[in-house]
Amino acid sequence: MTLYQQLQQREAEENPIRVGVIGAGQMGFGMISQIAGIPGMVVTGISDINIANAEKAKESFNKNSKTPVDILTSTDFKEIVHSDRVEVLVDATGVTEVGAQLALETLIAKKHLVLLNVEIDVTIGPLMKKLYDAGNLVYTGSDGDEPAVTTGLFEFAKSMGMKVLVAGKGKNNKIRLEANPDTAKAEADGKHMSPHMLAAFQDGTKTMAEMTLLSNATGLLPDITGMHGIKADLDGTVEQLDLKKDGGVLDNFGVVEYVDGIAPGVFVIVEGQNKGVANEMNYLLKKGDRKHHILYRPFHLASLETPLTIAKAVLNHDHAIVPIGAPVSETIAVAKRDIKAGETIDGIGGYSVRGVIEAHTEFIKNEHVPVGCITGKSIAKRDIKNGEALTKDSIELDETTTVVKLRQLQDSVFDK
Repeated sequence: MTLYQQLQQREAEENPIRVGVIGAGQMGFGMISQIAGIPGMVVTGISDINIANAEKAKESFNKNSKTPVDILTSTDFKEIVHSDRVEVLVDATGVTEVGAQLALETLIAKKHLVLLNVEIDVTIGPLMKKLYDAGNLVYTGSDGDEPAVTTGLFEFAKSMGMKVLVAGKGKNNKIRLEANPDTAKAEADGKHMSPHMLAAFQDGTKTMAEMTLLSNATGLLPDITGMHGIKADLDGTVEQLDLKKDGGVLDNFGVVEYVDGIAPGVFVIVEGQNKGVANEMNYLLKKGDRKHHILYRPFHLASLETPLTIAKAVLNHDHAIVPIGAPVSETIAVAKRDIKAGETIDGIGGYSVRGVIEAHTEFIKNEHVPVGCITGKSIAKRDIKNGEALTKDSIELDETTTVVKLRQLQDSVFDK
């Protein structure tokens, strides 16, 4: 039975999947509006720090749903998590500290968790996956987000026995390393986005975190810290993402990358595993005789695809994207301005730091700091120059925060 047929069955049985959504901003609102038209699924709880956002999302759902639902709204996400009306939670906050608290609370409530919060997943995802598995619960990233869509292409190719050389995503603009909420505000207002969220896109943190999540789900590594970030079309992507000895930019295959010029799509570059397959690829893809080919999905629908993951979790105890085990890569904190000793350092999408992907082995060797742990009262212990990666001896993390406590636990589990 297909996922759609299973949803239709839940609709016919008048037993819809009951969804609680934490975060009713741009992504949460879009997803809630989408669920209104999906058979066999309803929103029964919405939490946002701004109650007006939750009420607006509730109104949108009931305006577009065939049958109005008595939706619980609250500024306290714990009310939604522990409500009998809710059987599965979605984290649409994008905030690491809230994400850590929510992941722990949802685990305690013995409910499945779907993440639209890449930032928390790359910070404590390996630990939470292990804990949710122990509780026979689903912990998963979301369909529609680039890491999950790319992982789908990766597994599609690997299931056919192909060699996956590179996997990644398009980015639709050049990274602006020093972007902050002030520089992003005008554009954010025009797009009805949070300036902090847009700044995290602009300074590259989102791209780095997304590719970290892809790395942790597939075992592929960044070729270099920060990746290459080439500019190319599809043909140019295949040409440039080749080994240096063959005219490309890569030192190694088996890597994650991003490309300026092919957004909003995602891709994998593959090689046929033998001559017969290679010849058939050349025939089918109509690009002439090539050693490597690109498999490309030209879109990702972000939160609009999240209901597919919700259905997978509840109906089939399945996921969209999860860590394969111990961390493969990390998103480290790098200063995006000069920071003075004693200063309080703000986190993702703020004024102080940006995220950069790095192999976990390098992260351990260099004693770097996860950007997702920069929260609360994080204090610089010495002067840090713009562009310098933060280290354990340069920052005092706020160990009262849930995310730092859980990260310390993750380190004790995987880095013995």
